Amino acid sequence: MSRIAVLGSGAWGTAIALSLARRGGHEVTLWTHAQEICDDIVAQGENVHFLPGFPLPPEIRITADPVKAVSEADIVVGVVPSEFLRQTYKRIAPSLHAGQLLVSATKGIEDITFLRMTEVIHRTLAVEGLRLPCGVLSGPSFASEVAAGFPAAITIAFDDMANAVLVQREFSGPTLRLYSSDDVIGVELGGAIKNVIAIASGTVAGLGLGYNSAAALITRGMAEITRLAVACGGRRETLAGLSGIGDLVLTCTGSLSRNRTVGFELGKGRQLPEILAGLEGKVAEGVRTTAAALGLARRHDVEMPITEQMDMILHQGKSPLEAMRELMSRPGRDE
Repeated sequence: MSRIAVLGSGAWGTAIALSLARRGGHEVTLWTHAQEICDDIVAQGENVHFLPGFPLPPEIRITADPVKAVSEADIVVGVVPSEFLRQTYKRIAPSLHAGQLLVSATKGIEDITFLRMTEVIHRTLAVEGLRLPCGVLSGPSFASEVAAGFPAAITIAFDDMANAVLVQREFSGPTLRLYSSDDVIGVELGGAIKNVIAIASGTVAGLGLGYNSAAALITRGMAEITRLAVACGGRRETLAGLSGIGDLVLTCTGSLSRNRTVGFELGKGRQLPEILAGLEGKVAEGVRTTAAALGLARRHDVEMPITEQMDMILHQGKSPLEAMRELMSRPGRDE
């Protein structure tokens, strides 16, 4: 039996806790950052705001106390939005200790530093004198489908393959299958940047440009993700797997994707602040990741034309249709 703490009571964090409880054999704690949110989840018996319709079994302990959440945990899974990742780990650092495994399930790249999420965690804890193994959990996984017990397959990656295999064993169950990897960089960047391409895919759909355009954009988007991941030290074959093409296809085509939804509304002519307000606190990580991915690409001298155009749409008010025209008018090149 493992004691597992899930940090973050959004849809994905709640779904992970439900999947672990369904598997059985674990003590599962779901941590939320505010006491009022904790009280509401306990009173309602489910996460009404972020994952309604899925009752939380009594086996899942809900708490807003970081000490109670992580001090006795064997595995700590971080599912907080990228914007709050650094401050969350700074907050829980005094309660962490040697022997624990950390798993990042946050998909993003930090602003300004352009660090991957596991790098943010390592550097934040290093300031506190802590050095703990930290891996990444990523892949095609809509939270509501995982919560419902629909079959899903995702990837767990650690630099030390033994840790990946341990988490694979502890998390895999009848409806969730984990594949192990030692390519943390490839898995992490695949999960982060696919959100940018998903916004672009939604924009194409919102503009009504058809299936051919969507297929071209997804394919060339995969080329961008792969170029950057390889330049950063990831492996090309990783991006052909669940955390690469698998996650990209799901997020670019599935109606449950918040990132695709943001793009769709942009294509329809709505403004970004209005669209984000309509998410009611839910996060579309691709909006923040776009500029950070470009910064990382420039650092490694990697060309990312789709990401560049999405950055201009999101942050400079460029017309989505004009951005698509510019992509189509770029000079020809070999594939």
